[in-house]
Amino acid sequence: MSTPVDDPLDALSDPLTRERSHLTASRSALRAMREDVESLDISSVTANWVNAAVLARQIDERIKALADLSDTPLFFGRLDYLHAPGAEGAEGAEGERFYIGRRHVHDADGDPMVIDWRAPVSQPFYRASKKNPLDIALRRRFGYTGGDLTAYEDEHLSDPAEAARTSKLLQQEIERPRVGPMRDIVATIQPEQDEIVRSGLGGTVCVQGGPGTGKTAVGLHRVAYLLYAHRERLARTGTLVIGPNKSFLHYIEQVLPALGELSVQQATVDDLVAHVEVRGTDDAAAAVIKGDARMAEVLRRAVYSHVTMPTEPVVVVRGSRRWRVPAYEVEEIVRELLARDIRYGAAREALPQRIAHAVLVQMERSGEAPDDRVQDAVARNSAVKAAVKAIWPPVDPTKLVLRLLADADFLAVHAEGLLSEDERKTILWAKPARSVKSAKWSAADAVLIDEANDIVARTASLGHVVLDEAQDLSPMQYRAVGRRCTTGSATVLGDLAQGTTPWATRSWDEALAHLGKSDGVIEELTAGFRVPTDVITYASRLLPHIAPGLTPVASIRENPGFFEVRQVSGTVSGAAEVVAACGELLGREGSVGVITADARVPELAEALTAAGVTYLAPGEETTEQTRLTLVPASLAKGLEYDYVVLDEPQAVVDGEPDERTGLRRLYVALTRAVSGLIVAHGAPLPVQLG
Repeated sequence: MSTPVDDPLDALSDPLTRERSHLTASRSALRAMREDVESLDISSVTANWVNAAVLARQIDERIKALADLSDTPLFFGRLDYLHAPGAEGAEGAEGERFYIGRRHVHDADGDPMVIDWRAPVSQPFYRASKKNPLDIALRRRFGYTGGDLTAYEDEHLSDPAEAARTSKLLQQEIERPRVGPMRDIVATIQPEQDEIVRSGLGGTVCVQGGPGTGKTAVGLHRVAYLLYAHRERLARTGTLVIGPNKSFLHYIEQVLPALGELSVQQATVDDLVAHVEVRGTDDAAAAVIKGDARMAEVLRRAVYSHVTMPTEPVVVVRGSRRWRVPAYEVEEIVRELLARDIRYGAAREALPQRIAHAVLVQMERSGEAPDDRVQDAVARNSAVKAAVKAIWPPVDPTKLVLRLLADADFLAVHAEGLLSEDERKTILWAKPARSVKSAKWSAADAVLIDEANDIVARTASLGHVVLDEAQDLSPMQYRAVGRRCTTGSATVLGDLAQGTTPWATRSWDEALAHLGKSDGVIEELTAGFRVPTDVITYASRLLPHIAPGLTPVASIRENPGFFEVRQVSGTVSGAAEVVAACGELLGREGSVGVITADARVPELAEALTAAGVTYLAPGEETTEQTRLTLVPASLAKGLEYDYVVLDEPQAVVDGEPDERTGLRRLYVALTRAVSGLIVAHGAPLPVQLG
């Protein structure tokens, strides 16, 4: 902690005492804000029960957002500005200081006691430097133990005599042991991360980031920032965070609520496309083809194949008059609707109105003066309905996909020139299902049904979508996500080196194209904040084999971390030695994960139980009493632990269908540790690790 005092008020008393006093006053002010909301009486301001229910829900959400988390710092920094507004572009008032925190807090007079980290006046806390102080005289960081303020550290950015240095408190916060779910990084956001966080709502951003670069946290904080800057718009259109699995979503679910944001939905891609119950699985070859973007055109052809050109006129009887629309005129209407390339269902709804309009034109020519009510009546005429049903029949997307996967001839017709005969045979069901309910749908089939649904009726769009671990999505899955933000924007997060599916993303340009966001900006994070230097250096030996051309992560942690490669027995006793290594790490502060090939989980589970070691499954929250998690390698992505024991690296590689995918899975497993790693092996290590 540095103690120089540049403020005359600080000279009157111990600075730490003064800051603690401000923290106490700020907590009291926050409590008063919450009590004000709790005391609101809405009984006389709502017109009906619907409005009352909506307002009551909004008040309840506001009360939750104003919760004072006792173990979370209310503010973590302070900025002292140099100049008054308008002076050389300065934003702060002369002599004024701002405390930067997770949410805005004001006193009884409405004067701010804590400024939201997302406010423009807070931005220099993340961006100011000795080279570009941004009109900041002093930046003060605070250190906490639980919710108690215990230290502070000053940077005199405008003082040329003070050399730039690394913040000890910042480094301690980055390296702080982690128990429980993922924490926010609001106190440690770095300038390159802040640029992404504060990028505008209108544009899509794709973040390529290696392990420990904070890409997930950046994506979540960007959502929080956008909700602050565009709250009214996003309240109407909605926001969504998409993760790879439920365990990952559980791990990150507390980040946004800790920042006061409670309205963001979370889901997996499987959740988005859950039109049918998934009870089956595809082999890798079939899943790759079903996930290929060519399937979108196959489905489009299959849907529109139901449209047939009329061969008979449409004759509408009204009273004593008969109105005849020739077949060629109806065909012109149908071809015009097809050329407009609107959704199948929307065109089908427009067709009777177009036919009715043709009848109204004839009525007007004969001297009648029909209005819109007459056109609607004609559109509902039985002859028109019959013609529409014959020309443009309704399509059930699920039944359509069922037929494509079960009927070789139907698939061949609509996949002509798109899929080879071998590819068609690969995705055809060996035992065709008799009905939608009896079909054993796979996850890839559900995505196809979602695509077919969108061809028939447009999918509702959200205002902003965050897509994490995006490198593992297939082109068809990207399309499924993309149609959820056609009129909005997206934040795409991932690491090409961590792609572990057979259809893993090859380039971000390609991924953005499938997402429908070809104009998205690609940013790369290469500074590692979470993974120790020795660990990331060891894991990076795999990069030339799994993602040549990617920039290795450079750890900025001062603590090199604990790292050891340990040879154990290649027999049952090897599991006991792995358990012993877990015991060693449990003697340290923080969480411990033992990561192993999926096939070896039962063996290690039995060994842990026999040794009396309590453990959790991925997604279960660690506590001070239970800090060990047994993690199948297939579920390790996105998770972090203070210490990791990696069991049998070669078994992790061998557990995948091919070596490249296996090495990527190993890269993921190696980079889950944020303080220390023990690599335990009885079999020889993969040669790529040197």
